[in-house]
Amino acid sequence: MAEGPQPKRKREEEEEKNGGADTQGGATAAFTLSDLRVRRVLRESARDKIVFLHAERIGLSGEGTDAVVILEKTPFQEEKIPDLLKKPMNAELQMHNDIYCTFYLSPPPELSEIKATVVYPATEKHIQKYLRQEVHLIRETWEDYKNITLPFIQSQSFSIQWVYNILEKKAEADRIVHENPDPSNGFVLVPDLKWNQNQLDDLYLIALVHRREIKSLRDLTAEHLPLLRNVLQEGKEAIVKRFGVSGSQLRIYLHYQPSYQHLHVHFTALGYDAPGSSVERAHLLADVIDNLAMDSMYYQKRALTFPLRADEPLFKKFQEAGKV
Repeated sequence: MAEGPQPKRKREEEEEKNGGADTQGGATAAFTLSDLRVRRVLRESARDKIVFLHAERIGLSGEGTDAVVILEKTPFQEEKIPDLLKKPMNAELQMHNDIYCTFYLSPPPELSEIKATVVYPATEKHIQKYLRQEVHLIRETWEDYKNITLPFIQSQSFSIQWVYNILEKKAEADRIVHENPDPSNGFVLVPDLKWNQNQLDDLYLIALVHRREIKSLRDLTAEHLPLLRNVLQEGKEAIVKRFGVSGSQLRIYLHYQPSYQHLHVHFTALGYDAPGSSVERAHLLADVIDNLAMDSMYYQKRALTFPLRADEPLFKKFQEAGKV
């Protein structure tokens, strides 16, 4: 664990069993960004103002240890916007046509922050995760899940110790926004590290359930309705109390496939185009609750669609089974 700068969690960060952060949530070794050397650009997005880098840190032995660095322009902070025009800065005119002008500005550092997320040490899986790849849509039946997806998940050794550290308050205890301690129907709500909490436009929190046997949407039945309703209701109440954002301004959803196999729910600002919030991956929690109320075995019966990159081992399993 290092998502998304301030080490990003993307709580969605899958750590290999012997790679990534230690089990107590601390860094493996202290270092600064200047210790890292860029090897290549893995991917960049002009729209999202973000770039993913493959870097390495050279040790005393001369050998390099891989890292992934994610550099992302932070959103504007409303209270600082007037300073963009008032403070001295270079303003280079690029174009002037009738009533339209385009300038390139070089604002002072406090008005041009970049968030840096570091995954260190990074495994080959981390590097491949951020590398530009072809993406395919998979239509997974319940039989496919039992015969392809579940055996694959069970064969992997991804550690989610960072999740347990949060639930047990061994890490990030000071970041908890709300907790329902009930072991069956409780959860912990924390800000996702992709959100710097300086503005509400990109608000992003994650609810991690206490129950450890629930991996994903596929495991849910009507038995879990009290838990899901608690997450939905208490999560909305906690966010409006702490941040003043009402439930009608939130997108509350689960991913399928999730990035890590422990049930969690995403709370994002409705106006924020959050990663993974598109229709092929996101399932609104309110819809999930309604579906389970109608049919306890809903997610053991229906086919589910999700994207996979061409380099992902699970995609190769579906190819081998003749499902792609």
